[in-house]
Amino acid sequence: MKIRALAALLLILTSIHISAQNRIKITGNVRDADGNPLELVVVQVRNTLIGAMTNEKGFYSLSVAPTDSLTLVFSCLGYNKAERIIPSAQADLQLNVQMNHASYSIGDVSITAARRQINTLETIDADKIRLLPDPSGGSIESLVVTHAGVTSSNELSSQYSVRGGSYDENIVYVNGLEVFRPLLIRSGQQEGLSFVNPDLTESVNFSAGGFEARYGDKMSSVLDITYKKPTGFEGSVSGSFLGANAYIGSSSGKFTQVTGFRYKTGRSLLKTMDTNAEYDPNFIDLQTYMTYEFAPKWEVNFLGNLSANNFKFIPHSRETVFGTALNIQNFNVYFNGKEKDKFQTLFGALTLKHNPNENTELGLQASAFNSREEESYDISGEYWLNQVGDDSDVSAGNTSPLSVGRYHEHARNRLHSSVMNIGHYGSARIKSNTVKWGATVQFENITDRISEWEKRDSAGYSIPHTGTSVHVVSNLYSDQKLASTRISGYIQDVFKFRTPQGLFTLIGGMRGSYWTYNKEFIFSPRASLGFIPNFNQDLTLRLATGVYYQPPFYKELRIISKDNAGNDFVLLNDKLKSQRSIHFIIGGDYAFKAVERNFKLTTELYYKKLDDLNPYTVDNVKIRYYGDNCAKGYAMGVDLKFFGEFVPGTDSWISLSLMKAKQTIRETTQAPLPNNPGYNLSLFFQDYFPGYERVKLNLRGILSGRLPVTAPRTGYEDMYYKTTPYRRVDIGMSYQLAGGTDAIMDRGFFRHLKNIWLGVDVFNLFDIRNTSSYYWITNVYNESAAVPNYLTGRQFNVRLIVDF
Repeated sequence: MKIRALAALLLILTSIHISAQNRIKITGNVRDADGNPLELVVVQVRNTLIGAMTNEKGFYSLSVAPTDSLTLVFSCLGYNKAERIIPSAQADLQLNVQMNHASYSIGDVSITAARRQINTLETIDADKIRLLPDPSGGSIESLVVTHAGVTSSNELSSQYSVRGGSYDENIVYVNGLEVFRPLLIRSGQQEGLSFVNPDLTESVNFSAGGFEARYGDKMSSVLDITYKKPTGFEGSVSGSFLGANAYIGSSSGKFTQVTGFRYKTGRSLLKTMDTNAEYDPNFIDLQTYMTYEFAPKWEVNFLGNLSANNFKFIPHSRETVFGTALNIQNFNVYFNGKEKDKFQTLFGALTLKHNPNENTELGLQASAFNSREEESYDISGEYWLNQVGDDSDVSAGNTSPLSVGRYHEHARNRLHSSVMNIGHYGSARIKSNTVKWGATVQFENITDRISEWEKRDSAGYSIPHTGTSVHVVSNLYSDQKLASTRISGYIQDVFKFRTPQGLFTLIGGMRGSYWTYNKEFIFSPRASLGFIPNFNQDLTLRLATGVYYQPPFYKELRIISKDNAGNDFVLLNDKLKSQRSIHFIIGGDYAFKAVERNFKLTTELYYKKLDDLNPYTVDNVKIRYYGDNCAKGYAMGVDLKFFGEFVPGTDSWISLSLMKAKQTIRETTQAPLPNNPGYNLSLFFQDYFPGYERVKLNLRGILSGRLPVTAPRTGYEDMYYKTTPYRRVDIGMSYQLAGGTDAIMDRGFFRHLKNIWLGVDVFNLFDIRNTSSYYWITNVYNESAAVPNYLTGRQFNVRLIVDF
């Protein structure tokens, strides 16, 4: 019996050996038109189940039986399918293939199908900003807010909320360096330009949650920007009613540079608001990114930024009509005084990079950020709030007074902040693993001086009215300094492996951080898994989870206390701990073709468990924190995005988000999170005239639900209200005056140009009156009324773009 079993085993092994000897190996590399290796290309023998996928270097290998002829099919999402016929496959051979983008060319724009998304990081095409109608003056964020899970309810601001989180919960990187925002900004009119310059941008990646451990400690999202390294001379100049931009890039072998200048003034846009005033906003930004390869495998680069934002405001009068058709109210104010704000920031970063071999990268980074913010205003006003009634009373001029009063607002606020850090990062590719690590030491110094108060009277009585003394309605003083150090580090691994079921990408990592001010150490494990099944290469599935902390910065530490005289002053809570969010995300993409066009449907479901929350209220874009870890909550929802060629040769998308985000404050008060609209629908749409592709249309639309707001100096424990839904459509029409193969481009001065575009935009196409915040009126009986502060109305804009 044993002899028979041994003979059978020997026969099986001999058969396997003979079979293996009779098979041949086909190997090769797959690259794109620029010579870059392509990963995740499916290589399959036609009409068989034999196949393989390329790795990170574009390499593939498969084994087949000898045959007279076979056909290899190469397919990858975003590229035209390639086929290669091997007339006689009798011995091992190498076959290299180049694949071209599946794209349409419209003028100078190439529309390319989307690549696979195997983690929660989504790639955004920054080129779409160029012709996008954007009232903020042109920003990457204006395109980000059209993606699923992202909401924005103020066209004057580049800030956004992700899945119910606050503006402060979004981290932004430029070339691997975290960038910071001014802290005193309280309205969109003051904000100025976003840090990110679209003209200098090469790639944009965005994650709405479940992001990797290499990204810092924020609870909601990450926006990862990489600036370009030009391969030759390039540049652009543009101008509009909102300002002007210019950039120039060059390359001379080992040295490259790209420098951009931006100027923004929203004077014409602000004049569409209810307040009749002398607006004088002037925002200037200068950035440069330089790289120098001073030795083989060694490179040093520098990123610098100078920003000067000045806002001057002299109000004269205001008239706001609000209410319902049967209950119309009229609010009139006559002003005296002015406001003058100044926000100046400097940022510089130096990076030394070394590539000892093609699989390893090591780097040292040092950066410094300095911000000086000044806010000064003395504005008084006399107001009348009248009950008009219905439309017939408006035409007849019949009104009845509800409240009459005057007020005086004063502020002299100064804030100086400096942040310096030095760090090391590295990455190494080891077979199927890519290991990344990093460590940073950050030094923070902040000086805060606040002196502000507001005085009101109604019908000749000071508010609040006590009958015995005169009081101001509010005041706040601060004289604080903060010096602290943060130490953080991370390590993560990207592991890719194949099974008969498909390709798996497992990303696991952890990061830790320690802050000397509150003596807190946080530990954040994170993981994600992506899967591309063999049975359908157009389907991608992914899971992600992790613990995400939000360590407090200066603004979160402030708590308001009262002295014996009833004056409010600022204290810093050194016991405040990090807020925590545990993410659970499941989602996927399905790419398909319909009517010979590329489409992709993306779906993600998420749940975020929130602990140790520091509650906050929002007034316009100003966030006021409680300064205490006194709440817990959750956020859950579903994000849908339908992306594709709605019009042949153009990329457009529709995003829909449904969410529910709630918090419980001090175990007693339940309220929605301040940035929980319930739903958000956004649209980005491109079109062109059939047969005349010089004329292009770009449209951006947003419909967002109502947001909870509170009265000034109150919290959600008292009472909260809800704003009206945010509804806005911006549309732009662009005409290519010259470019491409036009005969004029070969003549004289035009030989140095690439394109000339002339555009016309209509902001707020339907002239919808959206509300950013409320002005609260209080009478002598302490009865309050909320008057909406409306955002901008319909406005026309003309722009000119010249590329060279």
